[in-house]
Amino acid sequence: MPNKLLNRWYGFHVAFHIIFAGILIFLLAFFNWIIAIVSGLVLAVLIYLTYRSEISYRKEFHQYIETISYRVKKVGAEAFQNFPIGIILFDEDKKIEWHNSQITQITEQEQLIGKALVEVIPDLAWIENQQKAEIQLGEKIYQVEIRPKERLLYFKEITEYKNLAELYESERPVIGIIHLDNLDEVGQGMDDLSRSLLLTDVSSAINDWASDLQIYLRRFTSDKFLLVTNQLILEQLEYTRFDILDIVREITVDNKIPLTLSIGVGAGAGTLVELGEMAQSSLDIALGRGGDQAAVKDGERLSFYGGKSNAIEKRTRVRARVISHALRDLIKESDVVLIMGHKIPDMDALGSAIGILKAVRVNNAEGYIILDKMNPMIKKVLEEIMQHKELSSRLLVPEKALSMVTPKTLLVVVDTHKPSLTIEPKLVEEVERIVVIDHHRRGEEIVQDPVLNYIEPYASSTSELVTELLQYQSDKLRVDSIEATVLLAGIVVDTKNFTYRTGSRTFEAASFLRTNGADPVLVQKILQEELDQYIKKAEIIKNAKIYFNNIAIAVAKEETGQLLIAQAADTLLNLSGVLASFVISMRPDGIVAISARSQGKINVQVIMERLGGGGHLTNAAVQLEGVTLEKGEQKLINILKLIQQEGGLTI
Repeated sequence: MPNKLLNRWYGFHVAFHIIFAGILIFLLAFFNWIIAIVSGLVLAVLIYLTYRSEISYRKEFHQYIETISYRVKKVGAEAFQNFPIGIILFDEDKKIEWHNSQITQITEQEQLIGKALVEVIPDLAWIENQQKAEIQLGEKIYQVEIRPKERLLYFKEITEYKNLAELYESERPVIGIIHLDNLDEVGQGMDDLSRSLLLTDVSSAINDWASDLQIYLRRFTSDKFLLVTNQLILEQLEYTRFDILDIVREITVDNKIPLTLSIGVGAGAGTLVELGEMAQSSLDIALGRGGDQAAVKDGERLSFYGGKSNAIEKRTRVRARVISHALRDLIKESDVVLIMGHKIPDMDALGSAIGILKAVRVNNAEGYIILDKMNPMIKKVLEEIMQHKELSSRLLVPEKALSMVTPKTLLVVVDTHKPSLTIEPKLVEEVERIVVIDHHRRGEEIVQDPVLNYIEPYASSTSELVTELLQYQSDKLRVDSIEATVLLAGIVVDTKNFTYRTGSRTFEAASFLRTNGADPVLVQKILQEELDQYIKKAEIIKNAKIYFNNIAIAVAKEETGQLLIAQAADTLLNLSGVLASFVISMRPDGIVAISARSQGKINVQVIMERLGGGGHLTNAAVQLEGVTLEKGEQKLINILKLIQQEGGLTI
């Protein structure tokens, strides 16, 4: 019941009794006026005493309330002043109006009233809508809670918490796997003593490296080591860019084939099982990129270090034979085989697709090649294909291919392993059974869970890989002249007429195609340039500038297609003293494209990956969206400067 209502009820109750007593005394006077007078006097005395008692009670009650209020205010003021949390009240001009004593200890300043917040706490980045911020004052760290509406700041020390959090992060476990890339190839031709001494030197170098960094290392197979460390040491490894890669390569540099390492590292996961899986996945990526490098998977971040040498060509074809037989079985189990390369397909993508289609036809299966936008580079070869009745009937647009997908459909992706770069990414999502055949170094993005994965960075081209696979499809294989010619053209283009990334198996594949009717004259005809294209290429080359003594960078002044800038980069590489070339242009679709080429002494893949692209050690590219030509050129130059500072551009 509210206080006012209670007081009213109490006053009414007392008044009622007094009036009732007065009426009784009045009635009593009719019978005995003496008793009535005495009773009246008694009632008056009672009324007086009650009134005095009420006055005294109210006075004592108010004194009690005032005492309690004073004590509460006193305790509150002392609490605000001595509270372990700093409090600042500021005005509209962000000047201090009031603060408690804790702020004096925090800032180590006495007179703060009237001073600007920025003057007292320079590290406080003032943002109107920000609710919390962390600042450091001296050796202590504070969490500042900002309440702009009330114009209040609360300072809570979190130094111990932050130190504990940093300690936890630095001691989080990290698991890695070290793999000796080419142990079998290096050991071939060596006697047992020489092989044993080589392994001893390499193992000692790895163990000394691990011991110096306090890394737990255990060898679990002849060519693999398990390493266990923490996040703090991983940061040191990344800072030194995994120098053990260079150490081992230098130890074996006198060998005919140097021994190299690949390292896969998993970090940032919640369980040891997840860390182990991430380490193995990272190692697979490092090996898929050609080895001689470290791949670090830290949560969602994937970083690469090393990759300074070309992938070593495998001397045996055992894997090619196994893959070919597995592909043959998959083709026979399928109702239709769809073959797809990357967007704006080049000669290698088309040649390898033609080769896979041949494998499909040899196994009496139904197969189609998916083509979309026309690339000027393959215009002439498509004209030749259209004259071939069987091949021309096997070309499909992506929309038609999507309508043909069934649970038994087989999709073969050639010359790329990235779903986003395929002609129709929806096909990668729709088809359950996918085969990937590619020669590019593996990137972070890859087709998930393919039934067959054949990525060999040592190969000159995907056409070379497909040519080898064809040889194991059937003993009675006969390749048509146009099919052999297109496959040979794919190899010729990607090797720059057998100049770059060419191994003995490249020539063996070319020999097989020549035996089956490949026409070198037709290849040259297909690859001939138009006069206007040649003139445009010359204009680009004329604008080239030399950076770092041996790097040529040219910027196309007009909108230029990807093919032309790639050809310009190839031509720049022929200039004396040029070890790497970069050509930058604005494509017709508004995207800035950079095409990079190298003679092998500069890893252009690493440079392009820093910009978001990728490719090979000697052949790479990137597309930059939302930037101008000038910004694209500056980004490239900044990356080159950074790599130069980290250890040099040349291998």
